[in-house]
Amino acid sequence: MRVPIEAVRVLARLSRVLESADAELTVPQYRMLSALSEGGLRSARLAERLAVRKPTVTALADAMIAAGYVARESEAGDRRIVRLSLTEAGQEALERADAAYLARLEPLLAGVPDQEAFLGSLRAVGEALDARLARAER
Repeated sequence: MRVPIEAVRVLARLSRVLESADAELTVPQYRMLSALSEGGLRSARLAERLAVRKPTVTALADAMIAAGYVARESEAGDRRIVRLSLTEAGQEALERADAAYLARLEPLLAGVPDQEAFLGSLRAVGEALDARLARAER
């Protein structure tokens, strides 16, 4: 199936809607905290999950650590391995951003005729992204 260019353009516009929300976090920061909310990750694994280069994750993590949202933790048995994890303040910031993004998106979703089908399709895209990542990790 060929994806219509209109779909790409709508996604780009939707990204801008999220960027304009008063979420206290940038979209990249939100993506990082969202990924870390599922459990601590090593920087390399986080870079793969976010589809960015490791130096980008390092710079983003440094800012999130300075804000108190993320912590670096050495792995037991091998201090060379460092995991990034969400702090309580990071979880709270993520929850505030979730609310801000939902507030921005809900009026748009109100105009979608079959919201359940649309949301189901979004979940399916998320699952496809997760499956692609899992294959890349092997």
